[in-house]
Amino acid sequence: MSATDAKIATLKSHIVQSASSSRPRDDNASDLDDEELFAQLEEELENDSNAELREHGIKRLQREMQQLQQMKSSGHGRYDELTDEKEVIRTSANEPRCIIHFYHSKFKRCEIMDKHLAKLAPKYFGTRFLRVFVENVPWLVEKLAIQVLPCVVCFMDGVTKDRLVGFEELGNNDEFETATMEWRLLNCGKHCPVSDAWQH
Repeated sequence: MSATDAKIATLKSHIVQSASSSRPRDDNASDLDDEELFAQLEEELENDSNAELREHGIKRLQREMQQLQQMKSSGHGRYDELTDEKEVIRTSANEPRCIIHFYHSKFKRCEIMDKHLAKLAPKYFGTRFLRVFVENVPWLVEKLAIQVLPCVVCFMDGVTKDRLVGFEELGNNDEFETATMEWRLLNCGKHCPVSDAWQH
């Protein structure tokens, strides 16, 4: 790994961790920390004696920073709820990897599923994790033929690739570990909805 790669890895790690931090934080302070880290890394690259490597490193660092900030601001690293059906459709269509939990507030097993997905969302920054209340998205529920809850649907580039229905594949009991769900999502074949590349 080159010095530039190491610096960019440090930046990614910092942004991913600040995006997925479960503690309340002032977004302006967090952005300032990211900007300070970026400025420090940029300064180190500017002091590199090789002009070509210096220029390439700075441009690459700027691209990475922009991409990570964009992902962070769009909800990556968090487990968010969407209430507008059009927004759910737009988000699932535009994200390279997206996992959506279709839930009902009266179902205890939906609460259990929420708990596990909320733990996985910060770990897999490259995958967008969402929850939607089924009564808010009747067209989608019908289109995806969702009949049993909880139902977790995995999308890649806007196409449904996988789904978890109920707890059958998770040991069929309420006490399954988050690692069981993680393993299931990581091992669903070539259409894996979670991305190791953004894991931290």
